[in-house]
Amino acid sequence: MSWKKIIYACLTTFLVAIAYFGWRLTARSAYETAEYTVIEADGSFETRSYPDLMLATTNRKVEPKGGDGSFMRLFQYISGANDNEQKVAMTTPVFMEPQSDENLGQMGFVLPKDVSEVRVPEPSDEGVEIEKRAGGKFAVIRFAGRMNSETIEKATKDLQQWMDSRGFVAAGEAELAGYDPPWTPGPLRRNEILIRLQ
Repeated sequence: MSWKKIIYACLTTFLVAIAYFGWRLTARSAYETAEYTVIEADGSFETRSYPDLMLATTNRKVEPKGGDGSFMRLFQYISGANDNEQKVAMTTPVFMEPQSDENLGQMGFVLPKDVSEVRVPEPSDEGVEIEKRAGGKFAVIRFAGRMNSETIEKATKDLQQWMDSRGFVAAGEAELAGYDPPWTPGPLRRNEILIRLQ
């Protein structure tokens, strides 16, 4: 094997390693995830118990990608746009309430446990609010792929059918949860629909 081929092979291996570890450092495994307890697991379906969570929230439009600027408003808050100029660690998931006739929809970042247990910094942007997401029991479906109107509609329908088969009664509307950065390939993405139960 020539020196050029050896150098090329080493360089390729090095770049692949950098790409892999770079992805690992920015993938969902690098972030704190909101706590919950699994009560029942049935394939892609679960019932979970969540504690109260503190969220930084903002109104949003239909698109889960936050193309209306909702994601950036929340990102600026955790980057220091608050009364403490405090950087707040990113967590998973990002919770999203779809838009309806009654409300504009909402996007929320879960605040890290160490922040929510001490003092939550107040947002500088009037479009960002701090809210408590009440704990409780939820029915959940997990699915991969890109989160869009088709995948959301199908997953919600599947979850409702599963709930009916278990005799569960909804106590709220469907809520979306996304766990991955935008560049994560569709098949590797973790998306969820959650419905609060009575």
